[in-house]
Amino acid sequence: MRWLSVRFQPSSARVAKRSKAWHRAIESDVDIHASISETKVMNTSFLKCSLLSAIFLTGTLFAAGSSEDEGAIRALEGRQPEAWNKHDAKAYANLFTENGDCVNIVGWWWKGRAEIEKKLTDAYVYVFQESTLTITNVDIRFLTSDVAVVHVRWTMTGARTPTGLPVPQQGIQTHLLQKQSGKWLIAAFQNTNSLPEMPFPKGPVMPPAGAKPTP
Repeated sequence: MRWLSVRFQPSSARVAKRSKAWHRAIESDVDIHASISETKVMNTSFLKCSLLSAIFLTGTLFAAGSSEDEGAIRALEGRQPEAWNKHDAKAYANLFTENGDCVNIVGWWWKGRAEIEKKLTDAYVYVFQESTLTITNVDIRFLTSDVAVVHVRWTMTGARTPTGLPVPQQGIQTHLLQKQSGKWLIAAFQNTNSLPEMPFPKGPVMPPAGAKPTP
């Protein structure tokens, strides 16, 4: 039994050897964790740089695209008076998308390219037969790369509107434009007569002196 106890009792050299191995294992594990942490930091930094680069490049490309698109939109708005002054209902309707909406200055709502063409064909027979449309200003604001809001100031002469309806002399159109298959078209159109802006009254407005009271 004494021989056995002596045989299996670890020597100091063996204990020291095991201790060194254990310390090396711990140091190796620390090095591995440190390497993993450094790799995570590098990956995170790389992803941030990539994201910033993508945002910068996208913004640059979009700005360049907007410049070209702005030219295309101004060309579209330039075709509006061309079609109108030729009294070409089909050409004017073709400025719209297939399902485009048009609301005129008296609130008549025409839905779709076909109805817009039909209504304008009737309008050009007499009411707008001798009318002349002039575009005086076009203001463009992009919502996305293929959607834009456009405000168009206009003047008109020669319209023969029925009694009781406002005479279109000057106004503002609001257009919602869509880019479809590389082509800008009007998806929604709202027209409004324009009067010179004045301050809001701070109380009841008295009729001018000598004016007859409204019955």
